[in-house]
Amino acid sequence: MATIYDEIGGSDGVAAAVDGLYSHVMDDEMLAPYFAGIDLRRLKAHLRAFLATAVGGPEHYAGRDMGAAHAGLGITHEAFDHVVSHLVTTLTALGVAPKTIGAIGGRVAPLRAHIVEA
Repeated sequence: MATIYDEIGGSDGVAAAVDGLYSHVMDDEMLAPYFAGIDLRRLKAHLRAFLATAVGGPEHYAGRDMGAAHAGLGITHEAFDHVVSHLVTTLTALGVAPKTIGAIGGRVAPLRAHIVEA
C-alpha cells in the first residue's frame, strides 16, 4: 500500500515541498521575521526529515519535539495558518492530489497545540 510519502514523490517530493514552502514563507511579510538570523539550510534539513517521517517515509526525524523547537517564538494562530496555507499552495503547485493534501493537513493540524503560543 502506498504511503503519503510515496504519493508526493518520495524524498524528491518532500525536498521540493520544503523548498517551495520556505520560498513562500520567506516572501510573507508576517512570517519572514520569525526566521531572521536562522540557518535556513539547517532548518530545511530538519523539516525534510520531519515531514518525511510524518508522511510515512523511511527517514528518521531526530530533532527536538515541536513544543521545544518552537518555545519562546511567540507563534500565533494567524502565523500557523499562514504556514499551512503556504504548504497547501506549494503542494497544489507540485501536483499533489487534493485528497493527499488533506491527509497531510490531518498530520499537520494537531501540531498547532505544540507550536502556537500566543
